Amino acid sequence: MYITVTSIRLRKLSGFFKLTWLGMNITRQAMQQPGFVKFKNAGFGYLHFTLTAWESQEALKNFAHSGKHKEAMKHSKSLSTEIKTYTYQSDQFPSWSAAKALLEKEGKVMEFR
Repeated sequence: MYITVTSIRLRKLSGFFKLTWLGMNITRQAMQQPGFVKFKNAGFGYLHFTLTAWESQEALKNFAHSGKHKEAMKHSKSLSTEIKTYTYQSDQFPSWSAAKALLEKEGKVMEFR
């Protein structure tokens, strides 16, 4: 399985409402996407996380570059100051502590100033 862990650091706390709206639409898309395995999210205040699992890298890419996810990515700069992401292969869905540790160590960082 392909696991993707992502963190989003909000620009303003009021961005939580837009993030929630976009996130609900993205979650619905993911759950209907061929190759989807599992999804979890967490967060509080300025920092929010998602954790997804996919059957294949192709399924992950098809999701990330289409639909509500693609539309939501257009809001990255106005909504956040930083997004980190890390994708890797695993036979097991990770715990939050393991996923966050991998993200901190290996994650690709996109900063929006």
